[in-house]
Amino acid sequence: MKTNSRVSRFVLAGAIVAIAVAQPTPVLAQTAAERSSGANNSVQWSVQVDKVDPGNANLEASFQIAIYENLLTELSKTKRFRQVFRDGDRNALDTSDLLILKTVVQKYSPGNETRRAVTTVSGATKLTVRSQLCTTNGAIILDHAVNGNVRFMGSNLRATHNLARNVAKTIKGLSFPEPSLSVPAQSGEL
Repeated sequence: MKTNSRVSRFVLAGAIVAIAVAQPTPVLAQTAAERSSGANNSVQWSVQVDKVDPGNANLEASFQIAIYENLLTELSKTKRFRQVFRDGDRNALDTSDLLILKTVVQKYSPGNETRRAVTTVSGATKLTVRSQLCTTNGAIILDHAVNGNVRFMGSNLRATHNLARNVAKTIKGLSFPEPSLSVPAQSGEL
């Protein structure tokens, strides 16, 4: 008899869950609609990620490439852009409402993986970049110094991932202007 009551409770709970899933409450649907309407106008924009400028830092080529690739990946994950273009992508030329992300390395401390693993006090890999997000006509939307580092465990290249994630997080928090307010790029240097 106890088994039958357990089974019936299980079946009853399953039926309640099935009904709840099949017919969501209007309040939940309304809040989802509110979140998607107007709250994120940036999906109208596309972004082109320029090659990373090493600046005056003695940056290894592997770090420069890793920063660039991680920026492409992290910006795609934000879902804030219609498309994320690589530097030199010809499809970006035909795209209206394009933003350009420029990244210049300001500081770089290479660190030491072995020292970091042994002491956990020294050996940190540190990167600081100046990220600039601007429209094709040169209007600056973001000009911000962003840090990335590895302090404890992990490879030195992990700092590039952390840096790209911090840049994407900063951009994700921005309010973008309406795309219609942007002016097409004029010939010449940005």
